[in-house]
Amino acid sequence: MIRSRTSVSRKFTVKPGVLCALALPALLALAPVSAKTLVYCSEGSPENFAPSVNTTGTSFDANDQIYDTIVKFERGGTKVVPGLAERWTISKDGKEYTFHLRKGVKWHANKNFKPSRDFNADDFIFSIERQWKPADPYFKVTSSNHSYFNDMGMDKLLQSVDRVDDYTVKVTLTQAEAPFLSNLAMQYAGIQSKEYAIAMLKAGTPEKIDQEPLGTGAFMLVQYQKDALIRYKAFPQYWAGKAKIDDLIFAITPDASVRWAKLQKGECHVMPYPNPADLPAIRKDASVVVLEQPGLNVGYLAYNTTKKPFDDVRVRKAVNMAINKQAIVDAVYLGTGVAAKNPIPPTQWSYNNAVKDDPFDPAAAKKLLADAGLANGFTTDLWAMPVQRPYNPNAKRIAELMQADLAKVGIKAEIKSFEWGEYRKRMQAGEHQMGMLGWTGDNGDPDNFLNTLLGCSSAKTNGSNVAKFCYKPFEDLISKAKTESNQAERAKLYEKAQLIFKEQAPWFTIAHAVQLKPVRKEVIDFKLSPFGRHSFYGVDIKE
Repeated sequence: MIRSRTSVSRKFTVKPGVLCALALPALLALAPVSAKTLVYCSEGSPENFAPSVNTTGTSFDANDQIYDTIVKFERGGTKVVPGLAERWTISKDGKEYTFHLRKGVKWHANKNFKPSRDFNADDFIFSIERQWKPADPYFKVTSSNHSYFNDMGMDKLLQSVDRVDDYTVKVTLTQAEAPFLSNLAMQYAGIQSKEYAIAMLKAGTPEKIDQEPLGTGAFMLVQYQKDALIRYKAFPQYWAGKAKIDDLIFAITPDASVRWAKLQKGECHVMPYPNPADLPAIRKDASVVVLEQPGLNVGYLAYNTTKKPFDDVRVRKAVNMAINKQAIVDAVYLGTGVAAKNPIPPTQWSYNNAVKDDPFDPAAAKKLLADAGLANGFTTDLWAMPVQRPYNPNAKRIAELMQADLAKVGIKAEIKSFEWGEYRKRMQAGEHQMGMLGWTGDNGDPDNFLNTLLGCSSAKTNGSNVAKFCYKPFEDLISKAKTESNQAERAKLYEKAQLIFKEQAPWFTIAHAVQLKPVRKEVIDFKLSPFGRHSFYGVDIKE
């Protein structure tokens, strides 16, 4: 059992080849007993350490330890609270935000760079402009696809970002935007050092700011070995006070059953995404507690509405009615999910419970196919994710159940999959006809689902709207909702948008999964995030 021992000593900075040969328990044995270490059995490797281009929870978790945002969400909640900005003011028309930044905020350092100054306005502006301005030398570094920034329309929303002085920045918008502060608290807006960026650009290695990152966050990156582990150390000069744990290790463990075995043995303290079939045994383990709350998520099958035959709403509706949704939820989620009818979860404000889901009705599905000129059915692809996600415990099994149901109405579906990064890239490029994906909310606002996943601005190539759905009546409602300051009025607009979503059927909505987190009992004050993130500042370990 780990308890209070640090997982690795300072000798941890071994060569990558040596690291691969060392098992985690062996590394633990090298450690002094004075430091507190928490080991998190993460489900995969991050894409990189570039907050502006990441799109997966796996990468968000890895980045969240390193970077701060200007505003942030309170622990375990959706309320926006001060981050690197200690306060802010908003103009009466809602178009101008003035951020007053904290003074004395220190940067991490590494072998590449030692900062000469504290965090200031230049860093805030740089972190925005590298996503916003194509002429910025960092716009294309790592990737020019700044998915969140663009999908939320930030590129068009920002009118100007002005440096008032070292610790004051004025942001002017082209229009009032109700979710703007919540959007600014998301991980894509993590603040990077302009001074480090300039130094790496001069050295001819600009990519290092995203590979060997420096932030102002509670933990510093010490070592990363892809598909093995990430090691962080508490930043002693963190502006909010040093973390309670000294060392944090992400033990990268893709297999859920292996994660559970490690948790049982005390080789990790926290694990995400347990197999539903393992839950009875997990709940019986006296050394483990299962934290649980409704998930702010949705799993879905997206139809590429720009490709035949899915450009015909009758075909999309037919597929919806051909699949036995409840059978999938019963067989795969095993009590850890509820059937989804809307693109937002029931825990999200503005959820429209009056929407009627498409029934499971193979006979009606066949009639619709005949009406669409496809009485003999058709052949299509059916993409299934290669990994377990918070909203989908087993995409391959779900795909097999869908395939069997579709065959009964004459639709021959070929199941396809790719490596996770490639899968998402190809889905965003629109290569699929039908493909499974899902979403966990980032900020507690319906806009984060309805606009980011179904709006016209994100329907382009590389956008998060993988259905490539752009429908003016829907777009008009969600666009108006963004500019409306009254939440009750916003909710009415979103409720209408959900009705249109169901009529147009760009997705087959599968399920909303319950968020479950097995945690060893020696862990103190680990809080579930409504967004499914894993943050370890404020967490402690019993001595």
